[in-house]
Amino acid sequence: MRIPITTAASVTVLLGLMLTDALPISAQAPPASSQGTPAQSGRGGGGRRGAGGFVPGQQRPPGDPAEIARGKTLYGISCTGCHGADLRGGDLGGPNLLRSQTALADQEGERIIPVIEGSRQAAGMPAIPMSAADAKAVSAYVRSILETIGRQGTPPSVGQVAPSVLVGNAAAGQVYFAAKCAACHSATGDLQGIATRIPDPKALQNTWVAGGGGGRRGGGTASAARTVTATVTGNSGEKVEGRLIRIDDFLVTLALADGTMRSFRRTGDLPKVEVHDPMKGHRDLLAVYTDKDMHDVTAFLVTLK
Repeated sequence: MRIPITTAASVTVLLGLMLTDALPISAQAPPASSQGTPAQSGRGGGGRRGAGGFVPGQQRPPGDPAEIARGKTLYGISCTGCHGADLRGGDLGGPNLLRSQTALADQEGERIIPVIEGSRQAAGMPAIPMSAADAKAVSAYVRSILETIGRQGTPPSVGQVAPSVLVGNAAAGQVYFAAKCAACHSATGDLQGIATRIPDPKALQNTWVAGGGGGRRGGGTASAARTVTATVTGNSGEKVEGRLIRIDDFLVTLALADGTMRSFRRTGDLPKVEVHDPMKGHRDLLAVYTDKDMHDVTAFLVTLK
């Protein structure tokens, strides 16, 4: 059945009004005042637009820069595929977070964190395996991006020095590196000259925390070092190994060396599947890094010219 254009347009307008009315009370704009404050004054009044993105009157507490930086790294690892590097939606079809009413109305993670933890699995949003602290950091990062809506393109504040991440202890970072990182990486091997290749300390910190910046000890390219593979052992003992494309409780799919793909149906623990993830060490450390650990290691890595 075809719907007349005028009817379709009416439905679109009605849905827009319904979404607007569904916003929480706390996210509504305050009543207009004849003596508008600087934060609420429009452009005609010469005042700066208040923070809060698309939600008029939204007021959020300032975010912790270290938590936001950590959240950016975690978002890049766990969320970019669905929601995109710029939060506008990714290759896997996730929604645009810049227009998400859940994200726009979030104050301190009370709306975003439950979604990360799986409150919308029935709607197609899977639970993301991360700690409560990591989920809080991701929500802080998303809010920090939303805060820039309406202010992008304006000149930066005059006289404010950009904060530096170089606040750690290089000697302590070298000790941490030797204990946690040296099994796979070498300051005189794959990471030699990393501070020259990535001269910006903030970019360097984000890169190494996310598991980039080098290959593995003994050589090999960085992309090869990040490839997840799997070995499937059938009931007959035949082993098939390839790049892991998909794995869940029912199916495992591998890309084989000859360019073909092969899928195996899973029933319980059969067939046996062994996953080889070179980045597992980085992912495990993400749950236990402290801000001091990250700053100390960064202070050490900037010495590797």
